[in-house]
Amino acid sequence: MADFLETKPKPQRAFLVGVQTNDMPSGEGEELLAELTELVENLGITVAQSALVKPRLLSPALLLGKGKAEEIAKLAKEDDCNVIVFDSALTPGQQRNWEELSEMAVIDRQEVILEVFADRAHTREAVLQVALARMEYSMPRLTRAWTHLSRQRGKGAMGGEGETQLEQDRRVVRDRISHLKAELERVVQQRHTQRQKRQRVPVPTAAIVGYTNAGKSSLLNKLTGAQVLAEDKLFATLDPTTRQLVLPGNQKLLITDTVGFIRRLPHGLVESFKATLEEVVVADFLIHVLDVTSPNIGKHSATTLEVLTELGAGESPTITVFNKADLASPAEIIRARALVPDGLFVSAKTGKGLPELIERCRELIAHEFGAVELLVPHDRYDLIAKLHTLGHIQSQEHQEDGVLIHGRFPPAQAGLFEKFAVKRD
Repeated sequence: MADFLETKPKPQRAFLVGVQTNDMPSGEGEELLAELTELVENLGITVAQSALVKPRLLSPALLLGKGKAEEIAKLAKEDDCNVIVFDSALTPGQQRNWEELSEMAVIDRQEVILEVFADRAHTREAVLQVALARMEYSMPRLTRAWTHLSRQRGKGAMGGEGETQLEQDRRVVRDRISHLKAELERVVQQRHTQRQKRQRVPVPTAAIVGYTNAGKSSLLNKLTGAQVLAEDKLFATLDPTTRQLVLPGNQKLLITDTVGFIRRLPHGLVESFKATLEEVVVADFLIHVLDVTSPNIGKHSATTLEVLTELGAGESPTITVFNKADLASPAEIIRARALVPDGLFVSAKTGKGLPELIERCRELIAHEFGAVELLVPHDRYDLIAKLHTLGHIQSQEHQEDGVLIHGRFPPAQAGLFEKFAVKRD
């Protein structure tokens, strides 16, 4: 019974409910409802109807007033819906009350996102993270699965069958949560070991971040020639993928594609995915991808920056990239420039703007590394080749006693070249 979320039949027709409260900016409720529609459709569920409700006060029992709740339940039944989906988070009690009123499944945005994540998870790490988030979400909602046994409660200290089974299920879920956390910790340790191996021969790293469906995987593919899954849907892939890009001068850069962000992302998912998002924290710089054609580009940018701050990466050097520039109108270009004046306009589809992005990456690496002047003996061309991969050689001049090099290299690698440093009086 601990797997009741996985085993219950999948709904086919949904009635969506958005809520525009007084403290929300005008129009935000409609935007979030449109986003919820795409999330639900990505699960293969037909959206029969949707309604945006503007309550004066939120009800502790049903979130909405009883009259409006009865009206929505009636409309959903008339349209043969078998699930009502709320954009706002519902408490376990509100969920139970709605299901009793409507006599159908009632879920909220958090559960939809969890289901989407579950459909998209492929690697061991992503599967574990999703499973942990789902178990933690389901724990306070287990009573929903046992309401059909409420009449079986007997007398006496032991209670009835339903109560006993519910307690057993809670114990099973608690045990499974502990097991998942332990498994995830082992996977995280393996990832940490892999990262340490990479850092033995340090190569600059960048992480691609951004709102879901902004084109991050497509950008990684175009930059590196990779074949990462890139589809026009939310959360097409959850698994972090790292590929190598060779910059001008043979400088190597490791770029990692990360899971997309979204407004009202369940906090449990942020916590669960911190292991995956560690790649963001340890990266030398970030590439923040925004869909220049999205009418909600400002909110998407704010959401991503908010999550980055929560992860401790809010101050990381960042290159802002406006993707899908080949589809942008002049007004959208102007709006984007106002948001981030030094942002780059690129197209992961056509390759437009990618040379400028590559040059910006090279400049950022050069800026972050310390400037040095080296005189490398002619018999150490192996070191010169390594310096090309570790940092940025700005110039090199062949002289009688060696090769004079001006460049910028990671301070952590000073042991390789410091004895060849030129000391000027």
